[in-house]
Amino acid sequence: MKFNRYHVAAISAFVIWGFIPFPLKALHDFPSSQILYFRVLVAVLTLLVVSGTTRREQWRQTLGRFKGQDRLEKRRFILFTLLGGALLAINWLAFIYVVNHVDIQTGSFSYLLCPILTAVLGFLILREHLRVNQWFSVGLSFMSCLLVGTDSLYNLLFGLLIAASYAFYLITQRLLKDYDKIVLLTLQLLLAFLFIGPSYPWFVGEDAQPITGHFVGQIVLLSWLFTVIPLFLNLYALKELKSATVGVLMYLNPIINFTMAFLYFGEVASQQKIIAYGVIFLSVILYNLPIGKKQEAQPVA
Repeated sequence: MKFNRYHVAAISAFVIWGFIPFPLKALHDFPSSQILYFRVLVAVLTLLVVSGTTRREQWRQTLGRFKGQDRLEKRRFILFTLLGGALLAINWLAFIYVVNHVDIQTGSFSYLLCPILTAVLGFLILREHLRVNQWFSVGLSFMSCLLVGTDSLYNLLFGLLIAASYAFYLITQRLLKDYDKIVLLTLQLLLAFLFIGPSYPWFVGEDAQPITGHFVGQIVLLSWLFTVIPLFLNLYALKELKSATVGVLMYLNPIINFTMAFLYFGEVASQQKIIAYGVIFLSVILYNLPIGKKQEAQPVA
């Protein structure tokens, strides 16, 4: 397999996402809901500008496809677009809170668990096939959750919330796979902001902090460098790379998170958590082994 610019794009996207705790930690004193509010606002404004300048044809195609569907398919599109926006907002809010008020390890653990949970949901909802080694991987992931839960049920519940919200989000995207991903994301974030936008005092609450230059700078960095740019890099890579290749490369994200948590931010882990992290890493390796593989595997994320 020849290494090319598409590999560089995919690796760059996941490496960038791996360093997302930095801008979040820089906003530690701000409420998670306030960070989410402005991250969604800046991201959706950016995507609207991009859509209006470079993706007009994709919007026309999406509108034409929507108009050509029957009533049931139109309702399905609206439902899963609304659901996708809600799930993405929940996932972002939970991850922001976990990184700033629980620990980075929990956020990293959830994104290692997420692809395997997505595969299980794909089996249950979409009837996607899982190989024997992948079922063993699911069992190991369950064991790692039990280990984390016996050490800290609080951490496990937040980890499962992050993993489940993103896994269900990915399922909604598969159900809308015939539509342009950037158009869908723009619609989802726009709908999410239309819901939370008018309710700023209620959504953020009394803990809202004054908007400063530091806050604005970090939000722009979070929305552009850690949201929009890696998204485009990832979509560019998917034009040529097989989904299984991108699925393996995505594990760079939580691995970098774990490395930063222990080596830079000085987090510590109990013996049970260390064993749990080892088990989940083993399950990831086992899941991606080409045992009994007859054709290109379905993407796990």
